Amino acid sequence: MSQIIFFRTSLFFYFLGCLLFLLNLWDKKGGTPPAETSQKSATLPISQRIAFVVTGVGFLCHTIALGLQLQSGVPFSSLKEAISFFSWAIVLIFFWVELKYQVYVMGSLILPMAFLSLISAATLPIDTHPVDPALKGTLLGVHTTLSVLGIVAFAIAAVSGMMYLVQERFLKSKQFGPLYYKLPSLDLLDQWNKTALFCGIPLLTLGIISGALWSQYARGFFWSSNSPKQLLSLSAWFFYLIVLQGRLTFGFRARRGALLSIIGFVGIIFIFTTLA
Repeated sequence: MSQIIFFRTSLFFYFLGCLLFLLNLWDKKGGTPPAETSQKSATLPISQRIAFVVTGVGFLCHTIALGLQLQSGVPFSSLKEAISFFSWAIVLIFFWVELKYQVYVMGSLILPMAFLSLISAATLPIDTHPVDPALKGTLLGVHTTLSVLGIVAFAIAAVSGMMYLVQERFLKSKQFGPLYYKLPSLDLLDQWNKTALFCGIPLLTLGIISGALWSQYARGFFWSSNSPKQLLSLSAWFFYLIVLQGRLTFGFRARRGALLSIIGFVGIIFIFTTLA
């Protein structure tokens, strides 16, 4: 019961944080010039402080809820738990980016994603896609954790890609509204995109490998050509590998990398939610 209370409380505060960050997004007051967003600003706007604190309370409640879940058995062995962990992890990354770069506009994209993820988890019954208790074990938890962390990295790549496309449009049109000054520089956004891809691919690789090992233990085979989830997961892995290789070796421009990151994330979310 206490786990449910903390879960619902975190949902409430994420909703408030989501609203506050979206309101700040359309605030007509300008932000730090993009060229300076790689450095910490001296002061934090009051509205952003409130949004930050509200989100922090939600994150704390969410952390407690996940901690209680860990005490109850193998973590993240159902779709509901995995989505909840995704929401928690992406908010954690958001806090790290905020503290390091103070790119406040990122909350306008991350918080809605975290809130909607948690809402979708809340609508699922506890026993959605249950796993035979005899088949639950550390390997299943490792597989789910690594896979979700890989998806979180791809989410950051997609978010940075979206911000890149918006900022690029401002520069090409030479119409610099308030949002322009709240976005990071194109170079910093491009750096985030490549770093997120570089982190996401090893995590997804390890997730697929641990999933194959768990499949051998639970079902007696590493790979099944009749499994849409396995085939599509491998396809997503190849897609992101090509994108990263293209960025590092074949000279894919930042804009193309941003677009492909968004497309890939939409595809991997489809795989994760509909075929999990």
